[in-house]
Amino acid sequence: MRWIEVENSGALSGSVKIPGAKNSSLALVAAACMADEPVVLQGIPNILDIQVIRGFAGEIGIRMDRDEDGQWTVDARELVSAELDRAKTSAFRSSYYFVGALLARTGRVTVGYPGGDNFVSRPIDQHFKVLKALGAKVECYDDHYVVTAAKLKGNIIYFDMVTSGATMNAMMAAALAEGTTVLRNAARDPEVVDTANLLIQMGAKIWGAGTDTIRIEGVKHLSGCTYSVIPDRLIAGAFLMAAGVTRGTVTVDDIIPEHLGSCITKLREVGLQLEVKDKSITAYGDSRIRATRLRTGMYPSFATDLQQPFTSLMLMAEGRSIVTDKVYPWRFNHVAQLKRMGARIEVKRGSAFIQGGLQLRGEHVHASDVRAGTCLIMAGLMAEGTTIISGVEHIERGNEDVIGLFRGLGAKIGYRDSEAPVTGAEADIRFGS
Repeated sequence: MRWIEVENSGALSGSVKIPGAKNSSLALVAAACMADEPVVLQGIPNILDIQVIRGFAGEIGIRMDRDEDGQWTVDARELVSAELDRAKTSAFRSSYYFVGALLARTGRVTVGYPGGDNFVSRPIDQHFKVLKALGAKVECYDDHYVVTAAKLKGNIIYFDMVTSGATMNAMMAAALAEGTTVLRNAARDPEVVDTANLLIQMGAKIWGAGTDTIRIEGVKHLSGCTYSVIPDRLIAGAFLMAAGVTRGTVTVDDIIPEHLGSCITKLREVGLQLEVKDKSITAYGDSRIRATRLRTGMYPSFATDLQQPFTSLMLMAEGRSIVTDKVYPWRFNHVAQLKRMGARIEVKRGSAFIQGGLQLRGEHVHASDVRAGTCLIMAGLMAEGTTIISGVEHIERGNEDVIGLFRGLGAKIGYRDSEAPVTGAEADIRFGS
């Protein structure tokens, strides 16, 4: 068993180079499988989800190779089928992208139901709606589903709810469909635009990505290219909040500040001083954090994936804050863990009522998803004593080197393995002493 240990680290200081966006990368890798030639993807993080994809992709003839510079080459020229391993595709959330990506090429895709973050059973009804509208047949079984289509044909599709995953899946499926597809009530996330830009560079005809109406004219083939993923706005936002949690000064580099508009506004509202430049943001956290109310929403509103780290920040604020998640109202597994550390938080009807200003204490807690892990690391940085965080696999699903990034800012944080006790000089290395 592996876990993370965190100690109160004082004010964090320094800069963090933000890695490529996880939520883009998973879609980009799937989209690259649509090409008749190799596609080179730059900036894709070497996270657990990417390794899972590499595993099942290799079983169906898709090669994924990573060079010493971190570039991934995706080569689907030897694709033999789309009978994807059910267990492996159920191990993470975004396996459904491979339906949209591979259906036109193979006519039949078998995939396990989406898994991943342990906070909600992922609904995929909007994905099924898209596929059926394009002429596919969907058959559901206990542990997997099968999608078949002799030919995909364009259609006008109106999403019942704004969903970035289904929007990206629809663009992929429609890119090789016959005729024109129009997506209405489409998601506007930067990750949607990123996926569209890759497809366009591969030869797809897509207009309107970044608005609520996207038009796709199907083409017969897609070609290879070299493409760089956008930086991860969610990791960037969490590190800005970490400056407030520790009363430190943190700069996030190599980012697109426009992707963090709602986050920047809210952090300034609660008291952080932010210096925004063309490709970086510096947060100065040595100021009083004010209680507030927050509601998450689909982009450009405040991201649900930043709700959990923001909850840790609000533990610094005197008075009561209310955090409401309108995207995933049940995404509050982290609250029980924070309460183990001494936090006073109550959850009612999709809202967390937070009484800030209390001293946290180190405790054994469990990360149930990627962002909850970041939230608990932040809480551990300001708690008295040592915080032990299990559920490391969830954190590694979305962070290639979260420990290294925090340690680069002066955090006392490290991995520990029960089979290899760490003592003496090794302990100094683990905590960066």
